[in-house]
Amino acid sequence: QVQLVESGGGLVQAGGSLRLSCAASGRTSIRLAMGWFRQAPGKEREFVAGISRNDGRTFYADSVKGRFTISRDNAKNTVYLQMNSLKPEDTAVYVCAVGFTVAALQTSDYWGQGTQVTVSS
Repeated sequence: QVQLVESGGGLVQAGGSLRLSCAASGRTSIRLAMGWFRQAPGKEREFVAGISRNDGRTFYADSVKGRFTISRDNAKNTVYLQMNSLKPEDTAVYVCAVGFTVAALQTSDYWGQGTQVTVSS
């Protein structure tokens, strides 16, 4: 079992920045791919960013490329999402997930509880 706890959400004005964190605990002896998804009211959950297990390759949704940066600290089993130039359409609950590959995150059994990000115009 792996437990995930997110933090760092909040209310910010458009153009501002936030940094989300997701700490993994439990069976973290095996390095896993980690990533972020988001779900806005009335919309389906969508992939935001992911980082691979070993070589640190990063992947982004087109809507956040150039604005968001995903990174990880393997010693702390933590993944971060630095969000810059935030837009009102970034408003959503952000949830992290882990899996063996970034592609597998969508169907992961391990999700955090989510953290709310609200961007005001």
